[in-house]
Amino acid sequence: MKFKQKILVIRNDKLGDFMLAWPALALLRASLPDANIAVLVPAYTAPLAEICPFVDEAIIDPKFKGDLRSGLALAKLLKPKKFDAVITLFSRFDTGLAVWSAAIPYRLAPATKLAQVFYNHRLKQRRSESAKPEYEYNLDLVKAFLLDHRSQPAPLPQPPYLHFHETEVSTLESEFRNTHRIPGASRLVFVHAGHGGSASNLSLEQYAELTRHLQSRNGHHVVLTAGPDEESRTQALSGLLTGVPHCLYSSREGLVKFAKHLQFCDVFISGSTGPLHIAGALNCRTAAFYPRRRSSTALRWQTVNAADRRLVFMPPMGSGASDMLAIDILSAAAEISDKYLQ
Repeated sequence: MKFKQKILVIRNDKLGDFMLAWPALALLRASLPDANIAVLVPAYTAPLAEICPFVDEAIIDPKFKGDLRSGLALAKLLKPKKFDAVITLFSRFDTGLAVWSAAIPYRLAPATKLAQVFYNHRLKQRRSESAKPEYEYNLDLVKAFLLDHRSQPAPLPQPPYLHFHETEVSTLESEFRNTHRIPGASRLVFVHAGHGGSASNLSLEQYAELTRHLQSRNGHHVVLTAGPDEESRTQALSGLLTGVPHCLYSSREGLVKFAKHLQFCDVFISGSTGPLHIAGALNCRTAAFYPRRRSSTALRWQTVNAADRRLVFMPPMGSGASDMLAIDILSAAAEISDKYLQ
């Protein structure tokens, strides 16, 4: 029998968190191809939600100041849509109040925080222990939903979870290389030094040292990427790279255009940021720098690209968990060069 229920999936926090929900959305779609799946997101991640191949509708969280006001406004938006079920991947009081007030019959969320009182189905996860990747916690909630509905989970779809048409991306790459006078044989190394999220990051001096020591067999060109509020930091990094072939790419045309640029990079280097997780969803080769703090480790915020397409670096044992200066930058540059640029 076809499963035609209307399902709402909530992941309305940061960009990286939303990208780590894509494997769960892919599993839900593969398991229930006839269901109507909507996702609730904040306005700034909506452009990516709208092109997600696993959902039918992207709903923008109206988010107001104050949980009560925000929850009631969201309930007013959701109630006419008559959802049969909601899977909340990240539990928050205002969204819990909203889905309860909207009288959605089946409500599933992690068994954590006060917000769980609004749900009639809960899954104990203990995410604070950071025992596995965030995307796996999301997958566990979808699997619990499928079990409750006596639906057999499909085999987990593999990366890439986000992919643009090769012809379009190839044309964009050609335009980009022509604009910045980059030879066609040069590897493209994207370096995103912006902060993003709450994790510690390398200093600009560390990014500069890393970039200076990258080695490639046939040459490479460094592309310093920046979001709208990160341009000054990227300009400062550029000033440290005298003699290193590089250019700047500022994302002024939205997240989707930014993601299309990432698809043609040969390696994407950054801290634990939202753009890193876009690159992961595209199955790009990534090299990421994480603190060793339990809530921010490379395991907890592991990217969703294939295992052989990701490198991670953290402060060594014996140093401070957030002491990014303790990372051996020369060793990291050598490892990135050997794995991705030879």
